[in-house]
Amino acid sequence: MSDPFDLLITGGRIVTPQGVITGEIAVRGESIAAIGTDLGPAKTTVDATGKYVMPGGVDPHAHIEQMSGMGVMNADTFETATQSAALGGTTTVISFAAQAEGQRIADAVVDYAASAKRGAMIDHAFHMIVRDTGVPHFDDDIARQMAMGHISIKIFTTYNIKLSDADILHTMKRARGSGGLVCVHAENDAIIAEAKSALLAAGKTAPHFHAASHPRMAEIEAVERMCRFAEYLSQPVMVFHISTREGAEAIRAARARGAPIWAETCPHYLFMTDDILQQDGVEGAKFMCSPPQRTADDQAALWDALNDGTLQVVSSDHAPYRFDETGKLSAGLDARFDQIANGLPGLETRLPLMFDAMVSKGQGGPEAFARLTASNAADIYGFATKGKLAVGMDADITLWDPKVTRTYGENDLHDNVGYNPWAGREITGWPTDVWLRGNHIVQAGHFNATPGSGAWLDRPDLGPFIAQQEV
Repeated sequence: MSDPFDLLITGGRIVTPQGVITGEIAVRGESIAAIGTDLGPAKTTVDATGKYVMPGGVDPHAHIEQMSGMGVMNADTFETATQSAALGGTTTVISFAAQAEGQRIADAVVDYAASAKRGAMIDHAFHMIVRDTGVPHFDDDIARQMAMGHISIKIFTTYNIKLSDADILHTMKRARGSGGLVCVHAENDAIIAEAKSALLAAGKTAPHFHAASHPRMAEIEAVERMCRFAEYLSQPVMVFHISTREGAEAIRAARARGAPIWAETCPHYLFMTDDILQQDGVEGAKFMCSPPQRTADDQAALWDALNDGTLQVVSSDHAPYRFDETGKLSAGLDARFDQIANGLPGLETRLPLMFDAMVSKGQGGPEAFARLTASNAADIYGFATKGKLAVGMDADITLWDPKVTRTYGENDLHDNVGYNPWAGREITGWPTDVWLRGNHIVQAGHFNATPGSGAWLDRPDLGPFIAQQEV
């Protein structure tokens, strides 16, 4: 007789790549050892009757311990951010090693990795943010960092960290030479600048004018341009946080042409519209993000794009700033919209919001939920052992109780932001237990992990989505 399993989860509805089955999932060490029925004895047995057994979430877009382009530091450390992520059912996150102006990419990665090693409590990887291609050894550093497992780059087409078209093409070529993925914040800087200037000149400075300062055409133009750049160079590109119908349509058309394009959206575009910014005083600042929330019609188009595979991932774009002088209100209570840090906390709320919509309310179902919040991201970003419940994969497992209903409170998250942008929203379906590589890090809603226990994940290659669809 073989040794007993370390863990056996019984009776749950197990969401696998092949479908939903009712049975048992067994763990030995850090890996899934078997899925089926009557698997045998285990040192620890957990009864999941009535619950969904899901892969731990993979969130490939989160800002942690990062300085914004406006010079405001994120509220979260790796410790607070990853605790929050775990309590929301996420076991893997990709954040950003951001290059400062004049800084070598290699130095940015080394400094950031040291912070993650000290504090991260879930598994993690980094995108390299490129803002200065003119530093010494830029090309060599990109190639070397990608060879070391940092296989993705992020660039901006706007803000004070934007790259010129020439620098974008140069960076894409360097990434292609190393087999990397380029992620893009795609908005047209000139359109935003013109709209912002007109609003400020007219004295329209309140937070709700932020939406008008980012016209939808800014996204449409930049998304279309990045699709053409990817097509021209045959360079895989992931377009971040699509917010408009036209942006999704541009991605759909580019993919139909065979362009190596992937794209994501976020819960705040699926569940919020721009009227959320219409709050008393500066309260609307809590909900400011870029691109801004759009319309109900855009929401419907984004859901269609998720359902037909035009958009492959729902990320959090976790961008945590406190609603005080250290964060959103660093320029004071009378700050203009262009002086307010953009971003919402989302690591802890991404999965409950999506489970409520997709599983509890039937807008896609449990298998689509697992794909859009875990397995697709793992397949795109090169996490070979993450995102799926299958034999040999890491034992990253989340139990979801579909009968639990919660109403979000004003400040009930476990990050360091101090407010919940979803306060008052009722959620049905809740992550009660989470295992990371077989370690029970959330037990009946209680967190149990230590700083530094999360592992950095080497990504030597991009995932199967890229390999299958690369031009």
